Formats: sequence, C-alpha cells, structure tokens
Amino acid sequence: MSAAGTSSTVGVLSLRPLDPLKDTGLLHSWVTDPKAAYWMMQDAKLQDVEREYMAIAASEHHHAYLGLHDGLPAFLMEKYDPRYIELVGLYEPEPGDVGMHFLVAPTDRPVHGFTRAVITAVMDELFADPRTRRVVVEPDVTNKAVHALNETVGFVAEREIEKPEKRALLSFCTRDQFLNRRSPASRGVSL
Repeated sequence: MSAAGTSSTVGVLSLRPLDPLKDTGLLHSWVTDPKAAYWMMQDAKLQDVEREYMAIAASEHHHAYLGLHDGLPAFLMEKYDPRYIELVGLYEPEPGDVGMHFLVAPTDRPVHGFTRAVITAVMDELFADPRTRRVVVEPDVTNKAVHALNETVGFVAEREIEKPEKRALLSFCTRDQFLNRRSPASRGVSL
C-alpha cells in the first residue's frame, strides 16, 4: 500500500512495517482484549508480544504491518509464506500462495463497514504483488464471523485442518475470486 494509502468509504487506510519495539504496547492492548480471543494471546505479557513480533521481524518468511485509519493505528496485518510458516505439512502449497492474518483493533465505537474495508485493503495489498496468485487463511473453525467476512471478499473454504493450537478452516482466494467479489462501491457501482 502506498504511503498515502487507499481511500475507502470509511476513510484512508494505509500500512507501514510494524516496529516491534515501538508498537508492542499498542499490540499488547489489542491482542489481550477479550474481543481478540481468536488471536489466542489473551494471557500474553508485554514481553511475550514483543518476543513474538521480534521473531516475525527477524523472519524472511513472515512479515507484520501496522494498519492505519486516517493516520492512526487501527489494524494489524501479517503475511507469511505457507511453505515455511503456519501450514507446513497441512496442505500442498502452490506457487504464488501467500498466507494472511489480520486483526482489527478492538473498539467500543465500531464503524459500519470498517472491517470489510480493512480486509479489502489487506487483499489489495497482497494482490498488488504480481507474484501473489492465491491468498491462504486458516481461521478457527468456530469463528463464524470471520468465515462470513472472508467469503465476502472471495475466499472459498476447502476443508478443516488440525493445527497444534486450533482446528482451522483452510480457505483460499485467488486474484480472480477477489476481483469478482470486490465491494461494488470500490468498483464504482452503487447498491
């Protein structure tokens, strides 16, 4: 995503590389919030979060980005190479597969359409790389809200898989599936 970001119906969304030292306090407040239960870091201490994101920063196969909404921190995006991270041995990766996680900051004042705008911006960012052919996700099977959200941007569930930390729904979204399901508003079509 460019430094200026992309404009959506909820404002300007942009990404910057996560700074594990500078951003740990903020991330800790997000991942330990009850609304982030599926992030599985409810009991994490500040040092645990810092250690996790320092490891990501040191990895050539895993990257974290802080998402900004009108210049203020509002979401987290991680992208990873599923040949080396998260899904090793759980499916047969194809050339151009990119794994993704995202977390919208917990808030007491939700903005209608914000999470959809975030996942759309995340997918735009991932598919901006011409090498990306397919995005892979593995959310908890019980997280029905994220399954529905994933479907709105083109993800198709393939099967349940057993990961060490959870039973997950392995899902894929190709570039064409994303472009075909992209928000009508972002294509200049009104509902």
